[in-house]
Amino acid sequence: MRTMNALHSTVEKLDQLKIKLGRSLGTPMRLRDLIRQVRAARTAAEERTVVQKECANIRETFREEDSVWRCRNVAKLLYIHMLGYAAHFGQLECLKLIASSRFTDKRVGYLGAMLLLDEKTDVHLLITNSLKSDLNSQSQFVTGLALSALSSICSQEMCRDLAGEVERLLKSSNTYLRKKAALCAFRIIKKVPDLLEMFVSSSRALLNEKNHGRFFNFAIEGKHRYLGVLISGICLIQEMCERSPDVLVYFKKLVPNMVRILKNLLMSGYSPEHDVTGISDPFLQVKLIKLLRLLGKNDMDCSETMNDILAQVATNTENSKNVGNAILYETVLTIMDIRSESGLRVLAVNILGRFLLNPDKNIRYVSLNTLAKTVNVDITAVQRHRTTIVDCLKDPDITIKKRAVELCFALINATNIRSMTKEILIFMETAEPEFKAMCSSNMYIATERFSPNRRWHFDTMLKVMKVAGNNVPDDVISSMIQLISECSEIQAYAVVQLYKAAQEDTTAAQPLLQVACWSIGEFGDMLINYQESDDSELVRIDETLVLNLLEKILFHSMMHINTKEYALTALCKMCTRFPNLENEIQRSIEKCNVSMNLELQQRSCEFNRLLDQRSLRDALLERMPVITGKSLHSAVANIENGDLDEDLENGDEHSSDAVSADKSARSEQNSDLLLLINSESPLQISATSVSSKVSKQSSDYKDLLGLFSTSSELSSTIDEKASSLSDSAWDSMSQIQSKSVVIPVLNENGLVVNFTVEKLSTNPAQLSIQLIATNKSQFEIEQFFFQAAVTKAFQITMSPPSSTVIPANEAGQLTQAMTVQRMTPSLPLKMRVKLNYVQNGSARETMVEVGSFIVDI
Repeated sequence: MRTMNALHSTVEKLDQLKIKLGRSLGTPMRLRDLIRQVRAARTAAEERTVVQKECANIRETFREEDSVWRCRNVAKLLYIHMLGYAAHFGQLECLKLIASSRFTDKRVGYLGAMLLLDEKTDVHLLITNSLKSDLNSQSQFVTGLALSALSSICSQEMCRDLAGEVERLLKSSNTYLRKKAALCAFRIIKKVPDLLEMFVSSSRALLNEKNHGRFFNFAIEGKHRYLGVLISGICLIQEMCERSPDVLVYFKKLVPNMVRILKNLLMSGYSPEHDVTGISDPFLQVKLIKLLRLLGKNDMDCSETMNDILAQVATNTENSKNVGNAILYETVLTIMDIRSESGLRVLAVNILGRFLLNPDKNIRYVSLNTLAKTVNVDITAVQRHRTTIVDCLKDPDITIKKRAVELCFALINATNIRSMTKEILIFMETAEPEFKAMCSSNMYIATERFSPNRRWHFDTMLKVMKVAGNNVPDDVISSMIQLISECSEIQAYAVVQLYKAAQEDTTAAQPLLQVACWSIGEFGDMLINYQESDDSELVRIDETLVLNLLEKILFHSMMHINTKEYALTALCKMCTRFPNLENEIQRSIEKCNVSMNLELQQRSCEFNRLLDQRSLRDALLERMPVITGKSLHSAVANIENGDLDEDLENGDEHSSDAVSADKSARSEQNSDLLLLINSESPLQISATSVSSKVSKQSSDYKDLLGLFSTSSELSSTIDEKASSLSDSAWDSMSQIQSKSVVIPVLNENGLVVNFTVEKLSTNPAQLSIQLIATNKSQFEIEQFFFQAAVTKAFQITMSPPSSTVIPANEAGQLTQAMTVQRMTPSLPLKMRVKLNYVQNGSARETMVEVGSFIVDI
């Protein structure tokens, strides 16, 4: 051991001596010696000392204009740059190396330019002439260096100056240069999309080989460069098609050529240079399939041309390795995106079903994610794999469970809701809190749509609230209250079941206690004498037990303040339900007069004063009017479509001003909508007194998603004039059953959004609306998110969007389907939409109102 240490010490001393001798003789340190010294540093301070000392030596050498060792010094400077130290003082030296005639100097110079320069520095413009000269060099390697550097640091000005040279090299007979020129053109188009037209004809030549087998003949002989040209050309063509609709149409003519290339890849023999686990050139196959997906979207002819080859790929590709799974995944996406045959879609869904059984978590996640998008295309095929999807709820990976939960709710219908509900309840028992909240919200939506009867709806949601505990969102609480209020046939049953549940659960399920307190306060008299059916026994519950339960909730130290408020209000209302316990109830309320919580103390004092006013309390504490589905429609809409902005939510507490005519109602509706959007302060309620009919008409007219509604709605009927106006307006669409109406929604920042509206012949009370969004700007739109709200008399159902990304230059479009159902006769349909998206790195938000759904054709 001592001998080894001594030997190592001797070597270090010799290296240091050699370095000193080299410097004394004017020779700079070699790169390997610098690396050895940096690695030998034991602390960060020692490393900084070595680097700073060497940087000083390099600067001194640069000042001496020493061209002999410039290449070595720049190489060391690049290493220092990679370590994270400043190396900008070597930028001009890189330019000098690029101008050198030696290939070694050029290679280091271009490498330094790619690392130390970018388009933001003015220095990079100085190498434009050198690049142009090297692009015309007789040496293919020098030209290749220039193409690589241009791809890395090109600015818009440099692209415009040198695009012609790159286009010329695309036509070169040298395959090495054609490959690099294609990739360079790809970068130029990303930087300056206006230049793509000059590369269209040249890029087409990259696919013009009549027999793709020639590529493999060359590959077997060891000259496999043609495949590199082909994959580079496909990347270039795909980029141009995404950015220009005209180029997309141009290349659709070459779909048969691409299909032939893909077929040759499948049928070709063994090629060791491109074979990966038994699959011939999987990278080229994936690129080809992606390009076919782009060309076949919304095109029946192209889709028919590629149906057979996609079926061959899906059938013959081995799925035991990740390479084959990657090809199968791209094939499935292509089948679902083009207008493929139904049998081919079933085959694609079956492939995703096999992915669900794969032990690789990434593949299972990808499968669930794709199946969620496929539900809107072919839900019947996805339903066949429901059992496998449900099994994914048991997966320990949280991301897989999240996708599985979303997919399970998408698969629920009237046929399988009972079985799916059981599985989801089992999952919720051991699920994380965030899953319980998500499942509670989505379960209410599912049961509201597909429950066989109201009682089953209530029983299911009661189980959900028990399992979810304190993770139930407020929207579900309000929706449960609305369900009990509007269904008189289950009110007695509901209050008994909630009373029993409240006795079992205390602090662990406070949302359930809140619903129970509200129900006991409203329907406590039904709780005393409950008979489930004529033949069943009468169930009697002692009034004192009910009072004890509410007192237990009110004075429990672990109860949330909201739950205590529900209990206090229920106690106040029980005075009229349980007159025998009036004194006990009033004493319980008085105990809160000294509560440390200001809200409870204030309510207690107010309730005590109210109970003393016997002439008023019976009328004030009577049962609330029925809370219809319209006035709480916003609760479910928030769950389905996501909350609107805070200004919209704040509007729930404010009622609309009454007006006396249809014309003023319309104008005030529009102004109130603008106030909601633009103002943060509450709307002022005017003291105008008019007839109940007109006030009801104004309220219905302004109340988008129940934004202005209160718990006590006016009981007057809708104005006959408004009803007839709505019926005639809506029914005028019945003449448009075979046609569709295009309604412009938005046109700003290059984003164009239109509605294609069509009246369904099968249901005259429904409108089918297709959102179509395109992007005319040169920047891609990402994170596109659409929200919509309709007036209370209508119900909107939205499907997931086709994507969240809208390609630039109208290279593609985003679609989203909606259905609007007219629930009651009302004034014409109005919709408020909100769009959020990210464009060129900046987040944008737009809100508009769409009111012209009735269009003459």
